[in-house]
Amino acid sequence: MTSSSATTSYDAIVIGAGHNGLTAATLLAQSGRKVILLEAADAVGGAMRGHEFHPGFRSAGLAHVINRLDPEVVKLLKLDRTMLSGDTAPTVILSELGNPAVLRRAYGETVEGVDAGEAEAFAAMRRKLMFQASILKRFLKRRPPEIGKITLNDLTTFAGAGFSLISRGREEGRDFLRMLLMNVADIADEYLGDDRLKGLVAFDATLGIHLGPRSPTSLLGLYYRLTGEMNGGIGHQAIVKGGLADAFEKAALAAGVTIRTGMAVSRILADRGTATAVVLENGEMLAAPVIVSAIHPKATFLTLIDAAEIGTGFVRQVHNIRSKGNVAKLDLALDRLPVFTGVNPADLRGRLVIARSIDHVETAFNPAKYGEFSRDPVVEITLPSLSDPSLAPSGGATLSALVQFAPYALKGGWDAGREEFLAIVLDTLEHYAPGIGKSIIASSLMTPADIEAHYHMPGGHWHHGELQADQLLVNRPVNQAAGYSTPLKGLYLAGAGAHPGGGISGLPGLLATRHILSGGKP
Repeated sequence: MTSSSATTSYDAIVIGAGHNGLTAATLLAQSGRKVILLEAADAVGGAMRGHEFHPGFRSAGLAHVINRLDPEVVKLLKLDRTMLSGDTAPTVILSELGNPAVLRRAYGETVEGVDAGEAEAFAAMRRKLMFQASILKRFLKRRPPEIGKITLNDLTTFAGAGFSLISRGREEGRDFLRMLLMNVADIADEYLGDDRLKGLVAFDATLGIHLGPRSPTSLLGLYYRLTGEMNGGIGHQAIVKGGLADAFEKAALAAGVTIRTGMAVSRILADRGTATAVVLENGEMLAAPVIVSAIHPKATFLTLIDAAEIGTGFVRQVHNIRSKGNVAKLDLALDRLPVFTGVNPADLRGRLVIARSIDHVETAFNPAKYGEFSRDPVVEITLPSLSDPSLAPSGGATLSALVQFAPYALKGGWDAGREEFLAIVLDTLEHYAPGIGKSIIASSLMTPADIEAHYHMPGGHWHHGELQADQLLVNRPVNQAAGYSTPLKGLYLAGAGAHPGGGISGLPGLLATRHILSGGKP
C-alpha cells in the first residue's frame, strides 16, 4: 500500500456496481446515508453491461432474458418499466422436424404445438410446480433464519408455509416432501410424454448449474426459476429492450450516490474484528462504518481481507465454495435477421431453446463432468436487436446464445479448444436456422474463463456459486456469512453469492440493505 493522503469518510461504501450493488447503494442513500459506490470496470451494470463486439454491433450482456427482477426493487428504485419488453416473451422449443412447441405467458399458461392431452399434462405439472415454488419463495424473499436464533418472523414464515400445505390437503404435503429433492427428469417423465417439453424443463432446471437433469436435487433449479416474479406474476420473462444498467445507475444518482468507476479496491482494512476502511489500487483510503461487498464472496474474503482477521476455518469454508461456471456466451453480428425453421417471425422476439429431450440435456452434461464440452450442446437463443434496435445497424441483427455445458477448467485449456467449440455451436445453429452461417459478419465467444476476466467473476459463474442444496439459505455462501453479516463487524455481503442467489432480481441487495438498516439484527 502506498502512502495515503487524508482519508475520506462516508456513511457507507459499496463495492461492486452490478445490479445488487446499485440496489444496495440506492436504498442506503435513500435512507439518508452518504454513500459511495466503487466499480473496478469502466462502467456500471455488471452482467447487465453490454459491450461493442464488432463495429456497430453491441452485446446485450450476459442477462439477455430477465425473469427475476423483483417488483419491490422496481418500485423502491423507481426504475423505468419500459426498459423491458411489454408482454411476456414466449419460449420456443426448436425441433429437428421443424415443428416447434411454444410456451406463452407465465411459463406456459398456454402451450401450442402439442396435442390437447399433452397441453393438459403440462398444465397439471405447471400448477404443481408453481404451488411448490410459492412455498419456497416465502424463504427467498426474506433473510434466512439463523440456526439457534429463530425469531418470531422466522416462525411466522414457517407457519405460513405449513398452513399453505395443510390447506391443500395431505396429498399436497406429501408431494411437496417427495419432490423437493428429486431430479427434474423423474418429474418430467411422471407428467409429460412430449420430448420437446421434457427437454425444456430439463434445460431450465440445469441452466447455469453443474448438474444434469438426472442428478439428484436438480428440480431445485426449476423451483428457483419459478420463484422469480416479473410483470406482476411468477413465471414471466422479458427480453431487455436496452438501458437496464442505465436505469439502475439513474436511480442511484437520483438518490445521491457517488459513483466511481475504474476504481478497483485492493484491500478492506479491519481493526480488532471491525471493518473500518477500504484502500483503492491508487493508494487512496476511504473510511466508513458500513462496508458492503456486492462482488463474489471469494473475491471479498480471499483477496481483499487479511486472513488473520477472519480466521483460517472461515477462509477454508470460502475456498470450498463451488463456483466454476459451465455456460458459454456467444454473440453474433448478422447482416440480416435469421430464419429458424417452423418459427413464426413474431416469436423471434422471445427465447428459442435447443433441447430435444431429457437425454439430449443429460448427454450434453456428461462430458462436463470430465472437463470436456459436448459435441451436441443445448442452447438458449435470443435476438436482442429485435427488442433494442440500437444494438445493430439498420438491416443487421444480433444473436445472443447461452451454451451449455462449457466447463470452466476445460481439459487442454480454452486456448486450444475455443475454435472447435465455436464451430460446433455454429453448426448447431445452422441445423435449426439454415443459411445463418452465410450471414455472420463477426462472432464473439465468451467461455467461463472469459466471463471471469471480463466481469470479475471468480470461476465465471454468474450465480457467484452453485445453486445447490448445500449452498442455499443458511449455507449461502457459507454458514458464518449466510445472513449478510460477516465475521467482520461492519462488513456485509449483498451480491449474487449471498441469499437468495443469482439472476437479475435485486433481492440480495434489497434484503442486505434491510438488514443493515435494522442495525444488523436478525
